[in-house]
Amino acid sequence: MPSRYVPLVYFAAAHLSLLAAFAVIALAPRSVLGFYYTPRMLLVVHLVTVGWITSSILGALYLIGPMALRTAMPTDETDRRIASLYVIGGAGIVLGFLAQASWGVGLSGLIVLLCVGWVGRKLLPSLLATSGQAAPAPGVKLHFVLAFANFGLAAATGALIAFDRVLDLLPGYRLAHVTAHAHLAFLGWATMMVMAAGYRLLPMFLPSQMPSGARLIASGLIYETGVIVLFVSLLAQAEAWTRAGAVLTVLGIAAFFAHVAWMKRHPRTPARGLPRPDLGAVQALLAIGYLGVSAGLGLYVVFEPGVFEPVVFEPRAFHPAPRGGTEATLRLTMIYGVTGLLGFLAQMIAGISTRLLPIFAWMTAFTTGPDGVRVPPEKTPHELVHRPAQVASFVLWVAGVPALAAGLYLEHVALTSAAGTGLFLAVAAAAAGHYVAFRSTR
Repeated sequence: MPSRYVPLVYFAAAHLSLLAAFAVIALAPRSVLGFYYTPRMLLVVHLVTVGWITSSILGALYLIGPMALRTAMPTDETDRRIASLYVIGGAGIVLGFLAQASWGVGLSGLIVLLCVGWVGRKLLPSLLATSGQAAPAPGVKLHFVLAFANFGLAAATGALIAFDRVLDLLPGYRLAHVTAHAHLAFLGWATMMVMAAGYRLLPMFLPSQMPSGARLIASGLIYETGVIVLFVSLLAQAEAWTRAGAVLTVLGIAAFFAHVAWMKRHPRTPARGLPRPDLGAVQALLAIGYLGVSAGLGLYVVFEPGVFEPVVFEPRAFHPAPRGGTEATLRLTMIYGVTGLLGFLAQMIAGISTRLLPIFAWMTAFTTGPDGVRVPPEKTPHELVHRPAQVASFVLWVAGVPALAAGLYLEHVALTSAAGTGLFLAVAAAAAGHYVAFRSTR
């Protein structure tokens, strides 16, 4: 197992980023209402994506590598520097949007790309070399490889878009570039990584048998094909190909749902002492449900007649985009973003963290006895879970996500602020519970 330092740097940065995102929504709700392509909304989105989602993924890879993937992820001084550099790069992106400094956003994005590439270079060779009965299935390995490849393309595209605001490098509509970058990061990186890790972690947490076989490879290839087609067609503003890419992507998501359903039909005996109900597993399954909602909304929007036609510029509550359908479509796009980024990705990570971080605290708290034998902590991983904090965080997440979606859709200032406050408290409660777990094993 790695030392505590490197994963905790990523997890601490993740929690602080999500707290900052919800604080902006709670304290300045008007700044995130209306059309989504604004500096303040981009700041909030990157606090969630780069800050919470990607930082949590990087921290988790140091844990699930040896725990679930049978790969070695030892840490040294370089890993510590990379973790610190990632925090600097993520902060630079956020501050760049805050100051509307495109050069800062682009350069910081390249720093983030370098750091994620380092973690991928550390994980993937060891992962691909694993063999034997306990090794991850080839389909799982494929998902991890594709996820890192997609991140490289998405991050490079994001940096290029930032530089384009100064140097005017890219042809076409800037909003089309941003939409393509956002979907590649959301679908190709974060969702692909959740699928990859989910094929190993969900069977451990439900618990159930682990899926394997050629179907994992086929579903991964179908999903990746849809993601790439969608990315390229959004850049080119090719209506027919965009719809084809969306359909292929949803088919890949449906295949993931089928694998999760298979896990539920092949349960195993749950661990002893696990509190019931297992809120972490419930929240993970709820997040998967939000992925279905987001996929359905995405299909509805992309197949709406006229969505690819230019918008008539008129004074409205929603500032019109250069292209993109009716005001109702723009409102649905806000719900699509909330259900995808927060309902699915952010909440999936929150649910898995309630199980993963106590296990991490337990595994790094072993001591060596006088006879050289490793001695575990007095408490089990399940006893390290702070149940009141877990319940409070779960309830606030369940209530906060639909409330935020409704607030953004209706442009309701008070409801949006209340939802942001509730979600801020949800993250704060979870962070407090994790702190107690690590403090008790210090």
